[in-house]
Amino acid sequence: MEWTNRMNQVINYIEEHIAEEIDYKELAEIACCSVYHFQRMFAYIAGVSLSEYIRRRRMSLAAVDLQSGDEKIIDIGLKYGYSSPTAFNRAFQSVHGIAPSAVKNEGVSVKSFPPISFKFEVEGGKEMNYRIETKETFRIVGKSWPLNKEIEQNFLEVPQMWQEAVADGTIEKIISLMNSQPQGVLGVSACSDKEQWRYYIAVSSSADIDDSLEEYMIPECMWAIFSGSGTGKSIQELERRVVTEWLPTSGYEFTEGPDVEVYFQPNPSDTRYEVWIPVRKV
Repeated sequence: MEWTNRMNQVINYIEEHIAEEIDYKELAEIACCSVYHFQRMFAYIAGVSLSEYIRRRRMSLAAVDLQSGDEKIIDIGLKYGYSSPTAFNRAFQSVHGIAPSAVKNEGVSVKSFPPISFKFEVEGGKEMNYRIETKETFRIVGKSWPLNKEIEQNFLEVPQMWQEAVADGTIEKIISLMNSQPQGVLGVSACSDKEQWRYYIAVSSSADIDDSLEEYMIPECMWAIFSGSGTGKSIQELERRVVTEWLPTSGYEFTEGPDVEVYFQPNPSDTRYEVWIPVRKV
């Protein structure tokens, strides 16, 4: 399948440039999506973040270099992008559990992480409820925070943003302003390659706002909208299934646009929600 071929081309690119600085934009272009969507897609499919995968591959190759050659540790560190011996030592130990200097000792065990290979498999059988809708541009108002370019860090930081929004009264304030569709509290990841990545906790509204809030325009887009219920963890599981089960066989692919989560009930431990994924026909 075209989708599988693209992902394998990404892996080939990483292998060909493993000793260089790898530009995530190049990988995303091969996969035909934004840097943000590519990182999410890779993590869900591979079961490991993109940055961690690259680190494991480099440290796997570094171990082979240390075992088989006479290169200095500092030179091997430089080869794989570590200008500081301390940083290389830390990265190597995090993967292998030993210092680079110990690799040549007899009986020492190191880990090997071969390149990933993607293939299409039929999974599941469990239903997903979704619809395809094209919506015009609409305005949201609320509060935003910067997002990290390494998206796995955001899984830790976004829940803290929600806690802050509850504690400082933002949630209560924006709910009072909600007067447009969709009727729910929104979590919006605005992560275009052309803008600073930010996460908005907001509502759809045409109301005037004061200086404590900000606005953002959700662009006209075609959306694949998936519905579910449960906790925040169930949302992540739904998003994983969208990428690994629905997307490869759907006839759609990611397009430029924010990801939107719509929460219809305020209880984070038991809520009804929708996940909006920006898509285009293949």
